[in-house]
Amino acid sequence: MQGLNARVGPRPYPCGVSASTSCPCRPVAVASTDLPLLVVDLRRERGRCVRVVASELWSIENNLLEANMDFEEFTAAVDDGGVFRGF
Repeated sequence: MQGLNARVGPRPYPCGVSASTSCPCRPVAVASTDLPLLVVDLRRERGRCVRVVASELWSIENNLLEANMDFEEFTAAVDDGGVFRGF
């Protein structure tokens, strides 16, 4: 990922919750009607990524936060274009 600082780590929010993922906005995201955002793992295997349409970002965020699913389950569910569009 060109331009992504690999040293970025979990940053505490005011309420004390740490971020486990980051979602930087890239030109490809705003050029598409699906808004495929890049989700970057900052906790377990820092730097691994998955693209997700904006309407399904909640699924990744909620399931990782609640430990219902692992990052690998989302990366395995991408379409032919490499974008997660939901289950």
